This record gives sequence, structure tokens and C-alpha cells, in this order.
Amino acid sequence: MAALDRTKVYREFAAAVNMSAAELEAWLAGEESRRVGWTRPGEAESVGRAAGREIVRILGTAPLALDEADYRLMREAAGVVRRHLAQRPDNIVTSRWRYALMNWGHDPLKEQAEAGHDNDPCDGATRG
Repeated sequence: MAALDRTKVYREFAAAVNMSAAELEAWLAGEESRRVGWTRPGEAESVGRAAGREIVRILGTAPLALDEADYRLMREAAGVVRRHLAQRPDNIVTSRWRYALMNWGHDPLKEQAEAGHDNDPCDGATRG
């Protein structure tokens, strides 16, 4: 298997994951996050929710401390978000689609809100 381009993976992950570690952790503690996603046979938690817990950890880790497994998950998260966004439903507010994306650290409503606030004074704030 070819080595990952860590710079590219990091950039794509940062673009795809628009929730902070605190926002994602709070989301994962709620009931809605448990109701969506595919669960492997014999497991109690969906793949996306388990990935979300790892994404919380990654968001709180310095880039130089991330290992190959972290970068593989980051690449997977960016791909899942990209594929899900291509399947946007009419009602996104309370959709299972939105909730599944949020398990992976992307809230499409946040994306819409940010589009209307180009001069946000909080741009560049930390994500943790």
C-alpha cells in the first residue's frame, strides 16, 4: 500500500470536519447520534459513531503526534463526508442523513450558517 500524503489528508479532513471536538463530543453523548448509521454484526455502536469518538481524539491531538492509523481514519472521514454531501435530501434539519454526517464531525447546518457570515470575527478560532 502506498504511503499517505499526510498534508493532503490533513487538509481534506480539516475541510470536511466542521465541528469542534467539544461540539462533536456533546453530539455523540446525545440519543440522536445512537439512532443512525450502519452497525457491524455483533457490535453495539455504529461505524460512524465509533469513528466520531476517534475524531474527537484526533481534533485534540497535535498534528505531529498523529500516527498512520489516525491519518487513515482522517482520510476515511473526509471521504464519507464527501459522499454523504452528494446525497443531500430535501429536509436536512432533522434527517438521518444530517445525523449520520454529524457522527463523522460534519454538521451541514453549520456549513449553511457559515456561508452567510463571510466576515465572522471568530474565523481562525481553535477547533478543540
